[in-house]
Amino acid sequence: MDKRFRILAVDDEYVNTQLIKSVLREEYDILTALNGYEAINLLKQYNPDLILLDVMMPDLNGFEVCKIIRSFTDFDTIPIIFLTALDTQDGALQGLELGGIDYLTKPVNRDLLKLRVRNHIESKRRNDLVKEQRDQLEAALARVKQLEGIIPICMFCKKIRDDQQSWHQLEAYISDHSEALFSHGICPHCAEEQYGIKP
Repeated sequence: MDKRFRILAVDDEYVNTQLIKSVLREEYDILTALNGYEAINLLKQYNPDLILLDVMMPDLNGFEVCKIIRSFTDFDTIPIIFLTALDTQDGALQGLELGGIDYLTKPVNRDLLKLRVRNHIESKRRNDLVKEQRDQLEAALARVKQLEGIIPICMFCKKIRDDQQSWHQLEAYISDHSEALFSHGICPHCAEEQYGIKP
């Protein structure tokens, strides 16, 4: 089952949050906040995949909310789209400089809003997938590194000494410290010595 992405819509006008909800709720789960403080609380509680953020709000404006969000390392990669009546080049520049990924002015075209949201959600999905794969790779490399360095091995029986000074068969030690699997065979020297079979 495909994940339903979660969007946080922040606007001090209730009618605007309901409009966003009506446009996007078919494809996404929508959270709404009527001010910056409520938005930050919902952010911490639900960790949305994308934020639609009004600029002109009382108490905390959208730029201040964006700055706060970007200060949290857990949320600093969430795409923020400013959706505002502040239709100025300076406003757009400020929003993008603060870490917004897009800047749309009201009244926004519904189809344009859907497309912008879809594109930014898809981009985030890909970035999250890359991060997950990178984390898995780092974990795998960490497991491989367990076998790096100097390993004490007996020169006669080839047992390996662990950190607790216990001695283990080579294959048992490797199995415990990696995901390597073994298949058993016989080398030419042992075949001759054990069974008299000459290579």
